[in-house]
Amino acid sequence: MAHSPHHPPPSWQQAALARLFKLLRWLEQFRYVKFGIVGASGTVVNLIVLFIGREYLFVSIEGHTNKPYFSLAVAIAIATLNNFTWNRLWTWADRRMNHQTDGRRPSLVVQFAKYATASWFGIALQYSLTLWLTTYMHYMVANVIAIAIASVSNFLANDHWTFRRRKAR
Repeated sequence: MAHSPHHPPPSWQQAALARLFKLLRWLEQFRYVKFGIVGASGTVVNLIVLFIGREYLFVSIEGHTNKPYFSLAVAIAIATLNNFTWNRLWTWADRRMNHQTDGRRPSLVVQFAKYATASWFGIALQYSLTLWLTTYMHYMVANVIAIAIASVSNFLANDHWTFRRRKAR
């Protein structure tokens, strides 16, 4: 039976939803969990763009080899923009408005440049691992494995540099 505004869900469903939301609020306090959730959304974006690029948009450029050079670069770029946006708005929301040493707030462009720079090692690691792993497995599986490995370095670099906590003066 479908639920409507006039027929609320049974109480066990309400209790389960309440417990789920309580768990999510508790997990939200852990920055790495937030980073992981944002990273999961970036992984979905990455995989969708990679698949569309590889299978439809760039097939004539990349040929029929198993190496998704151009598609992977575009997928990583779009996923990086997605992740920066959500990490800035949610994961490090408490730090995004921190002032620089001269009292000014960092501009969005400067902060994105720092994010991309801090993420560069992880991006390079993801790109090279994906291409290497495609020798042994499907490019989509290779990309997921590479993303998981690169995520740790991305978190550490961005936590300690891009969104670092400023010392109180």
